[in-house]
Amino acid sequence: MKRHYPCDLEAKQLIVEIGKRMYAKNMVAANDGNISVKVADDMIWATPTGVSKGFMKEDELVKMKLDGTIVSMGRLKPSSEIKMHLRVYNENPEIGAVTHAHPPVCTGFAIAGIALDKAIYSEALINLGAVPCVHYETPGSQALADAVAPYCRDYNGVLLANHGALSWGRDLMEAYFRLESMEHYAMVTMLTGSLIGKANALSAEQVNELLEIRRGLGYSSGGASLRTAAASGTEKTDASAHECACPDPRCGIMTESGIRRLADDVAEKLKEQN
Repeated sequence: MKRHYPCDLEAKQLIVEIGKRMYAKNMVAANDGNISVKVADDMIWATPTGVSKGFMKEDELVKMKLDGTIVSMGRLKPSSEIKMHLRVYNENPEIGAVTHAHPPVCTGFAIAGIALDKAIYSEALINLGAVPCVHYETPGSQALADAVAPYCRDYNGVLLANHGALSWGRDLMEAYFRLESMEHYAMVTMLTGSLIGKANALSAEQVNELLEIRRGLGYSSGGASLRTAAASGTEKTDASAHECACPDPRCGIMTESGIRRLADDVAEKLKEQN
């Protein structure tokens, strides 16, 4: 079955609209953030460098192939982060759009190296799934693009350590809504963890029920890590006990002390159950 893509005009209009939404919701400041969307199997439109997403014009956008060849552009080059977008598309052909921004709460979690993987919020489990934290690499570098690659098939977005948030989807609205959902999930996690100080974690059975709902909606990625989190019985919301969940062995954020605290939490919970 042939995949449907937006035409050039639709793609450019959507990018400009999403840029305005990002800016209005304080997800970006000044010239931060970048957006791209596929218009063919090997072709995308993307945001240029050095332009505020709240004041972007259609004739400033850049059209390019997935190998990085520029097909059409105005006076400005593509964003320096385009390497990350291209790697996401090439890693998972099902992805049709990518959004990157610096939502304040998500970025706070990214700076702290804390993944969004607590099984506490049903809407986040259904619509988003777990959001891992990718180890730090220089923004705009190929190393950062390569660091994101392992997550593109099994998740719907990631936090970029000391940087911001990245999301993707089958189309641009899905990618953007996932970015919104990430920030909302981060806000709820922060409120329950730091201000309220308590969160009732969902059981493994409850999480499995939500994952079935996810599958019924056609979502196949992002849920496995949440099941693991619930099954472990770790209900603490102290951020210091939940450092980066990044599976990459090169990640320096998952410290030995963090692993020790997490292991102590699990051991304590098992002791209570016995």
